[in-house]
Amino acid sequence: MSIIAQAIAQSDDANRFLSSAELNKIQDFFSDGNARISAAQKLAENEQKIVEEGSSRFWSRCPNTPSNSGSAQKTALCQRDQGWYIRLVSYCVLAGNSKPLEDIGIDGMRDMYVSLGVPLANLQVAMRAIKEVALGTLTSSEASLAAPYFDQLIRAF
Repeated sequence: MSIIAQAIAQSDDANRFLSSAELNKIQDFFSDGNARISAAQKLAENEQKIVEEGSSRFWSRCPNTPSNSGSAQKTALCQRDQGWYIRLVSYCVLAGNSKPLEDIGIDGMRDMYVSLGVPLANLQVAMRAIKEVALGTLTSSEASLAAPYFDQLIRAF
């Protein structure tokens, strides 16, 4: 749920108008609007670069991993997932909250990786590498909007 929808729902549930604090929060959200859109566009435009460079950094840190075993299928599946996480982060940046990550069920994703035998520590390293490259494509204000969602993914794994 967006910040706006959340503020409206909370005030409606309380049968009141939006408070000054809620209105200020909405105003802050709108003031960051151009940076949110720009960050989402840059993540989308640079997804392939982010995935490729992030994978390369990951493999230099964890060379003995299934995604670097010479199996093109394993590499493609891992990189597909990385692109998916970048897309989810862009959704969070646009929404201004982590609801898109929560909706997909990060806990369920973690459990799936465990059942497939993917080391969670490797996923953390991979997501840190993706984060480094992704934030490098953004301005500092855009990066400050995206970083918390990458951090949430890293903590989840």
